[in-house]
Amino acid sequence: WISNLSTTEFGLDETEPQQDPTLSLSGVEAALTEAELEQRVDIYLSETDTLWMLDLPTAVLSTEAEEAGRVLERNKIYVEICKAKIDSEYFEEKMVQTISGAAKTKEVQCETITVAEKGKPGQDTEKRDFLLSSLSRRYTEEKSSKSPTAEEHESAVPARSREGRECLSEAILTSEKLKQDLVVMERILMENIFQPKLAVYRQIPVLIEGEEEEDEEEKKDEKKQEETSFKSSALSDVNQSPAEAAAPSLEQLWSYRCDLTSGHSVSSMAWNKVNPDLLAVGYREFVSQDQKGGLACCWSLKNPMWPERIFRCEHGVTAVDFSLASPNLLAVGMANGHVAIYDVRSRNAAALLDSSASLNKHTGPVWQLRWVEQDRGATGGDKKERLMCISGDGRMTQWFIQQRLDCFDVMTIKRTQSRKKKLPGERERKSEAPISQQAAGMCFDFHPEDTDIFLAGTEEGHIHLCSCSGQEQILGTYRGHKGPVYKVAWNPSSTDMFLSCSADWSILLWHRDSHIPLLTFTSVTAFVHDIKWAPKSALIFAAVNERRVEIWDLSVSIFNPVLSCAASPEGNLSSILFAKNAECLLLGDSCGQVGVWQLHNLAAPSTKVRLC
Repeated sequence: WISNLSTTEFGLDETEPQQDPTLSLSGVEAALTEAELEQRVDIYLSETDTLWMLDLPTAVLSTEAEEAGRVLERNKIYVEICKAKIDSEYFEEKMVQTISGAAKTKEVQCETITVAEKGKPGQDTEKRDFLLSSLSRRYTEEKSSKSPTAEEHESAVPARSREGRECLSEAILTSEKLKQDLVVMERILMENIFQPKLAVYRQIPVLIEGEEEEDEEEKKDEKKQEETSFKSSALSDVNQSPAEAAAPSLEQLWSYRCDLTSGHSVSSMAWNKVNPDLLAVGYREFVSQDQKGGLACCWSLKNPMWPERIFRCEHGVTAVDFSLASPNLLAVGMANGHVAIYDVRSRNAAALLDSSASLNKHTGPVWQLRWVEQDRGATGGDKKERLMCISGDGRMTQWFIQQRLDCFDVMTIKRTQSRKKKLPGERERKSEAPISQQAAGMCFDFHPEDTDIFLAGTEEGHIHLCSCSGQEQILGTYRGHKGPVYKVAWNPSSTDMFLSCSADWSILLWHRDSHIPLLTFTSVTAFVHDIKWAPKSALIFAAVNERRVEIWDLSVSIFNPVLSCAASPEGNLSSILFAKNAECLLLGDSCGQVGVWQLHNLAAPSTKVRLC
């Protein structure tokens, strides 16, 4: 309220009709004088009475209040009454929410209730039939009383909610986050399942749960038995030879296989140059002598039951190899002569580069390819590599990676005439011209120290010593096999020696300066498909024929292998590979399996021994 001023001072009479304040505002301002403007005006603000909209008495009482004792006594009596009624079938204790929540629509309160008929013979069945008939009659009456618009509305709302739930569940199942979480869970399960075998592979001692302590009498009996067994074993060891006491053996740990690889043949295997737990395997399939689709799979120790990456190819895969400068690049050679490069970091199964558009591509199967270092002294990003391939069209090519994949010929393998001695009195025959002037290339291997020198095996059974630099490409030819040469391998320690295996059932040991084989290894009458030198010994190598795997130790015997066993009872062995960081051997067969076998009791590493 305003004090010290009245309405009469402004020249307004209460008896006069009131005017609009907005219209008379200019007149009031004009009637004020300077003295009136300088006069002090006091304004007082006061609080109005409180209006109680809702008053809920409190349910909590202070312990210091006067009524605290009476309330505690009532609570105690109530607790005793509840305890007394617990055994009664008419009493049930539940939590109740007294505050009503927000109103919800009917379709989100619960799912559709499904009714199933269940009962027992007798009176229960009659009661059930009566209740079901009454419920059905009530339902039909309610349905008939409803309007058509209400029925349409109630049927449309659950349909929309059902579609929304289906879309939401589909979005969850197809999300990348769920797929990644499932992969992690799968790896955890696989590592738990294969934990003992993975520990053996990584040469980690396997922990065995301790048994319960035995009685003292049993311990004494065991000590006596140990003493007697030690004496007998000592006597037997005197009569037993060292070879029989510690004979080499193989123990299978697990196999890389799945439903996709079943029915395919393992053609090649290669370890990743940086990650020793990542293995690339090439598969090809031959049905009725027709080449079908192939696979290139990347397996990891984290999941031996399913590959990490799967690359499907239109034709059979014949060769695979990882790059050293770019460990994520995987080169794949195929049976139709195409070469493709895949990026294993990407989940996209399409090839990064493909030679299908190249005018100089191979016309025969790419039997082997390899990334070869150009400067082995370089480190880091200065490493340079070249992708080399040998094909059944008789060409050795080098591929370069730019915007597309293209190649040029390093060497063309030509057929050589057989050198047969002329018998006395035999007439000289006219030389028949071969159908093709080029010989099919089957395999190659670059020198471990000089990357310009390499060996090339041919379908004729010859091995050519070749050079990438210089006008004279073929430096020499080694003739000893009478069938196609499937593999050649330089000795990593004694770099002047190399091995070769062929379809003529033999393995030959060569010296670089001699065109006559030094040793010939033959144990069974079967094709020898693959050979590999042991990475930690210059005198041990492994070979696979159609049915058996053989391990030769030249320090023990040059006539018989120290180990020969059938490692694939279901199919024929096709490829072999030593593990990089374990004493294990990998064997691929014609059924699509890659078995991981542990080597026991092999000779100690002898990398300093030089063969001569």
